[in-house]
Amino acid sequence: MDFALNDDHRVLLDTARAFLEKEIDLTKVLQNTKASVADTGYRDNWRKVTDLGWAGLIIPEEFGGSGLTALDLVMVAQEIGRVIAPIPFLGTLAGTWTLLKAGSPAQKAAYLPKTAGRGATMALAVCDANGNDEGPRSDTKATKAGSSYRLNGSKSFVVDAATADTLVVAAEHEGRRGLFLVDSKSDGVQIETLPWRDITREVCHVAFSNAQAELLADDDSKVWPWVRDRLLLLLAADSAGGQDRVLQMSVEYAKERVAFGKPIGAFQSIKHGLATTFARSEATKVAVMYAGWALSEDNEKGPISAAMAKSYATDGYRAATAQNIQVFGAIAITWQMKNHLYFKRARSNGELFGSSSAHRRRVLALAGRELSGEAGSARLN
Repeated sequence: MDFALNDDHRVLLDTARAFLEKEIDLTKVLQNTKASVADTGYRDNWRKVTDLGWAGLIIPEEFGGSGLTALDLVMVAQEIGRVIAPIPFLGTLAGTWTLLKAGSPAQKAAYLPKTAGRGATMALAVCDANGNDEGPRSDTKATKAGSSYRLNGSKSFVVDAATADTLVVAAEHEGRRGLFLVDSKSDGVQIETLPWRDITREVCHVAFSNAQAELLADDDSKVWPWVRDRLLLLLAADSAGGQDRVLQMSVEYAKERVAFGKPIGAFQSIKHGLATTFARSEATKVAVMYAGWALSEDNEKGPISAAMAKSYATDGYRAATAQNIQVFGAIAITWQMKNHLYFKRARSNGELFGSSSAHRRRVLALAGRELSGEAGSARLN
């Protein structure tokens, strides 16, 4: 494929960058050592991006969305990561993708236009307390109750649940794991925002006590691998954007900070480190773009390329933020500087939906299956 951006991608990227740099303000967070996600303007920021149509980027036009591809989405996701924008983007896309893949035509018609047109939010609850996001077992159980179901149990590490209008929940029923739609404001749903290391993203624990739910039409075993690959791409793109911005910050400061009569960027130890980070950053962008293309085309390389992009972007972002703090020195870890926010986002992205080492193992497993001619999706273990 041609890795150069076409005109449409460039316009999408430039528009997203200009908007986010103008509208996203983290001043309140940087002035308050006890800041939480509530101080980031989470809901207000979502209303701003909803006006641009971002809530419906991946929703087909028949349901009021833009119908963009995974590669198109990378352009926006990178810019969100570049400014670590506090918005319920990850959770809403996770829920939307699941509904698109698993929902019946009637379910899609009932929920997707609300997200595309009015910015209704969603969240995907798949992780158990031990971090496992695979079926068939689940900490949440579903039982049949007339024409609907009732959920009991809990889910952990649910991104954007407190902001969500609708939850998509993985729950065990009839010996397998199914996917259910739940009104987040209904009786029997209790949502607790966790003291997460990354205060620019909302991560929650959700408990269910006889909560009413609607079963999605398609089987979880087919849906979750497809959704997971796209979530890995989204996180990798977010990390790629953050890594690029952190590198830019480091280079600018290395030119300004003077030690022993010259800018610190003139010293080999700084120059070589920044050169290595630049090479990693460019390679990350290529890995993310390839994964975006493969998933957009439903190419057979989609699963392995998504795992590779997530793993590589995770390690690169972590290294870039660690180096950034070394370049800036002690000032970088003060609350008033943005450096620590990127440092925390890098580590948060790295752990969500599987660590880099877990995905390297998955890449090896998938590559082995390709060599042996086997089909299927490798599990994370």
